[in-house]
Amino acid sequence: MKFHMQILIALGLGLKRNWHIFAGLVFGILVGIWMHHHPHDILMNTLTFVGQVFIRLIQMVVIPLVISAIVIGITSVGDSNQIGKLGTKMILYYGIITLAAVSIGAGLALTMNPGLGASHYINADIAGDIQAHVASTIETQRGNLLNIILGFIPKNPLSSIASGDMVPIIVFALMFSIALAKVGEINRPFVSFFESVFAATMKITDWIMSFAAPGVFALTAVAVSSFGVDIFASISKYLGVLIIGFAIQLFVVYPIFLKIFSKVPVLMLYAAIAEAMMVAFGTASSSATLPLTIACCEKRGISHKISSFVLPLGATLNMDGTAMLQTVAVIFLAQAYGVALTPFLIVQIALLAIVASSTCAGIPGAGLITIALVLNGMGLSPEQLVAGFAFLFTIERITDMMRTLLNVTSDAVVCAAIADNENEINYDLLNNPEEYGDIIN
Repeated sequence: MKFHMQILIALGLGLKRNWHIFAGLVFGILVGIWMHHHPHDILMNTLTFVGQVFIRLIQMVVIPLVISAIVIGITSVGDSNQIGKLGTKMILYYGIITLAAVSIGAGLALTMNPGLGASHYINADIAGDIQAHVASTIETQRGNLLNIILGFIPKNPLSSIASGDMVPIIVFALMFSIALAKVGEINRPFVSFFESVFAATMKITDWIMSFAAPGVFALTAVAVSSFGVDIFASISKYLGVLIIGFAIQLFVVYPIFLKIFSKVPVLMLYAAIAEAMMVAFGTASSSATLPLTIACCEKRGISHKISSFVLPLGATLNMDGTAMLQTVAVIFLAQAYGVALTPFLIVQIALLAIVASSTCAGIPGAGLITIALVLNGMGLSPEQLVAGFAFLFTIERITDMMRTLLNVTSDAVVCAAIADNENEINYDLLNNPEEYGDIIN
């Protein structure tokens, strides 16, 4: 099948599954244009309230989602023998790919300045408050580096959870999860608890995302009614940065990575996982795509030993597309609000994006959910940046589909590289697409 046909099929899958989101976006634009010319206070207040409810619901699930994802991801690796060779190589490879993603995202965002076009939509007084808040936070961090490091270690994890202090929460969750992995089968009741928490959190997120259509409708209508339809001229530059970044990662970084760390032919690998790539784009969910990703890899040359170990962890911990999205989004917000992007702040954004993406659930909308963690590290919250945050939601579904395709592809790329390193790949099958057979019936 020709590549352009695969893209058309992916778009069809996306529209079929997510038609209500697109409908909310379209109707939000139309209602916003009408309200821009015919102001209506009651309707505006109602839509603002609906949009705020949607944002608060998203914030509500961040902490249980982060903790349960870390516990499940690390404990699923198993004992120290399993964590050893394969685990170290997997973390190294995922780290290289994610570092490349945030570097590309930051470089493009700083070069193309997508947020500058949106700055005139931001209230000057609010922007001034944000700038002072960030400057104060950064100055405090710079002058008290040792205290900042100490602050990463929670004196009371429950207190950190209650206050929403994400970095200490993550540090505790990582240490506790590694300890659980070391103690063996005795950890099963506790791990099962967090598996239940993660499943329940994903179900709640499903419910929240079922509210995405009215939420996106309300946010879009308020944004367009306040700023006019030319808001999309500003957001289009942000979307353009992401498209260029995603394309570089998909067509440059992954092929170079495979060339350096393995002898896997990238075109054959892409052909082998084409169905998974299309379904990832259509569903915007790496978790929902995971069974298909495993099936594509195992039925087309990669051993079960490697795919069953690497891919589930990748679907939980490896989110390079999400990391790039979050880096670009936060720099976009900083530029829109006139926040000075010092080298210290840029590095902080990149590191927080890597941490946030690795704790991001593989479900629709999760990329924007964990942007809250990056903003928290800057001393801000989405509520303080509500106008700029609304910009991101106007095209959230489009960017979500693209970043999920990238996440799923990178999982398969790392899986293939490790399988090659361990002689766990059947090249006779991988290099013969006519022998693949159907994955999707």
